[in-house]
Amino acid sequence: MASDLRSSEWYSAGDRNAYIHRAWMRRGVPDTAFRGRPQIAIANTASDLTPCNAHLDEVAQSVKNGIYEAGGIPLNLPVVSLGETQVRPTAMLWRNMMAMATEEMLRANPIDGVVLLGGCDKTIPALLMAAASVDLPAVVIPGGPMLTGHFRGEALGCGTDVWRLSEEVRAGTLSEELFNRSESSMIRSKGHCNTMGTASTMALVAEALGTIVPGLAGTPAPDSRLLEASHETGRLAVRLIEQDRRPSTFLTKASFHNAIVALAAIGGSTNAVVHLLAIAGRLGIDLTIDDFDRIGAEVPLLVNLQPAGRYLMDDLYRAGGFLAVLREVKDLLDPTALTITGRPLVDHLDDARIWDADVIAPRTQPLIPAAGISVLRGSLAPGGAIIKPAAASPHLLKHRGPAVVFDSIEDFHARIDDPDLDIDENSVMILRGCGPIGYPGMPEVANMPLPKKLLEKGVRDMVRICDGRMSGTAYGTVILHVTPEAAAGGPLARVQTGDWISLDVRSRRLDVEVPADELAARGVNDATVNGFANPRRGWERLYVDHVMQADTGADLDFLVGSSGSRVSRESH
Repeated sequence: MASDLRSSEWYSAGDRNAYIHRAWMRRGVPDTAFRGRPQIAIANTASDLTPCNAHLDEVAQSVKNGIYEAGGIPLNLPVVSLGETQVRPTAMLWRNMMAMATEEMLRANPIDGVVLLGGCDKTIPALLMAAASVDLPAVVIPGGPMLTGHFRGEALGCGTDVWRLSEEVRAGTLSEELFNRSESSMIRSKGHCNTMGTASTMALVAEALGTIVPGLAGTPAPDSRLLEASHETGRLAVRLIEQDRRPSTFLTKASFHNAIVALAAIGGSTNAVVHLLAIAGRLGIDLTIDDFDRIGAEVPLLVNLQPAGRYLMDDLYRAGGFLAVLREVKDLLDPTALTITGRPLVDHLDDARIWDADVIAPRTQPLIPAAGISVLRGSLAPGGAIIKPAAASPHLLKHRGPAVVFDSIEDFHARIDDPDLDIDENSVMILRGCGPIGYPGMPEVANMPLPKKLLEKGVRDMVRICDGRMSGTAYGTVILHVTPEAAAGGPLARVQTGDWISLDVRSRRLDVEVPADELAARGVNDATVNGFANPRRGWERLYVDHVMQADTGADLDFLVGSSGSRVSRESH
């Protein structure tokens, strides 16, 4: 294997360049480090400003131990880290930048493979996008969910209960003092969100794709078994290089089929749609939003977790874990799809069992018989929009009501609690200017808070439509990812307050009841245009000029596909 190692291009020669490469890396390492031992990067998203990933340095040490034990040389590689709860205007603005920067660092350095450490929402998708484009042997380790917090004797789901409790404050049924007191109870340990939000979803979906050792995803962050599995994954990384097992050698359309089945069965985040589309685009796999409906719409919901259910991630782990869920839908999985182990995903399911049927429902008694993502089309969303029926109110899945339009998130915040706002529970709330181009970055604002005057009447859900996203921890009858977005000239830009909107999820329709010629003839008002992003420089300028729409994954047009790992020129 020594002569075949990519890193030998840096280290094996006797000339000045190889001398420089070796000499600056010595610093206490033995000569054998440069003689045929695979150099394995640990792409580490640990950061104090990404609180969900702050513990990944500890995980990285276990990975290092495993790599070294198996004969490799571990190399910590800090990469761009995105904290969903911290960065403004939205972490999604930098997912593509993180993927691009990680890809370039993996290609530029003398490494033979990589272990990808992620957790918070955008970190695992960005790492997988990078790995797919550079196509070196790569394996993911998710940082794991936090433990359940409790307040006043009740379990708290981070994210989901933020939305719920904040609405109760606005409704006057919970004091602001008690709301603030719950804050320290909600986050009780290291780890990412413990609901079936985007972080948990992407960890499980990445395992269904085959990029994580089966059985690892969902292990709670404080659990010692996470470190044990990280050590073993470090050992596996060495074998991946020996066997030249790169993403392109095992990730296929069948892998994405299984990811979509898993997404539905767990009641996963709608954000997985844009992430899976983007990852597929880097691999050259023809995946469309229609595949999510075709493959996943009739898959039963089996996992009783917030926001679509009751429990939290450490409950899922003790109840049998993700493999127990997949075993229930084994007949729906593609048996040809391989995993990072070299074996098919379905081969890892035989020993899985459900230990708590309240948390993981058996296939014969699903929580919802058909719970996958539904793709809507019509005069309001000619390129498509999505809804998560499992998180919606059944009585609103077919609805007709007058539009109440907000031209920007600032317009929404300024008017939503105005007692004179002409809105009732039958109205359809529309927020535009929140797509990839318009915001920019497609923020998680689509699950708009309801008007205070309706909350006080007991209303807890309304139909809401947006060209942005919503948090994976959120719930409600929310239509997302409307394509084309308003800033790209979509019909959403020309809807007016008072227009009648028709939603029929069963028929997969979303329409504005305005004649097509009349809608096309309308201008776009100044308030809408003024709400669109108009950056002058930097990443935001590059992003706005090149980002694609949500229906293809919101990647940058020049990043789609793979450049491989080859570097043609020396540095000295």
